[in-house]
Amino acid sequence: MDKKIVSRCPFCNGELVVGRLVCSGCKTQIDTSLPIPPFFRLPQDLQDFVMTFLRCRGNIREMEKFLGISYPTVCKKLDLVNEILGNQTSPQLSPKEILEMVERGEITAKEAAQMLKGGQ
Repeated sequence: MDKKIVSRCPFCNGELVVGRLVCSGCKTQIDTSLPIPPFFRLPQDLQDFVMTFLRCRGNIREMEKFLGISYPTVCKKLDLVNEILGNQTSPQLSPKEILEMVERGEITAKEAAQMLKGGQ
């Protein structure tokens, strides 16, 4: 089973930080407080989407073929990734628009929840 970095506390939903770095060679340990990189704050399905996007070298048409989804759906997912990462590239969607995207199957309920939590 692959271990994944979590970015939210399972008890209070607060933001987690990296607290200790350990050298795999000499076992030196550094106690610190570093933010979790933005990519790891994405839900797992969007992390997978970004990795696929990179494998397709940013070619949206290749993404369509590889994932079996429409061009507008690929674009909507890219907008969602940018929005969650704080790279606002499009106007903010209303809660109604987000729910309509879920109904059309363009995003998952989890993605919609993330969008709504992100200040939508």
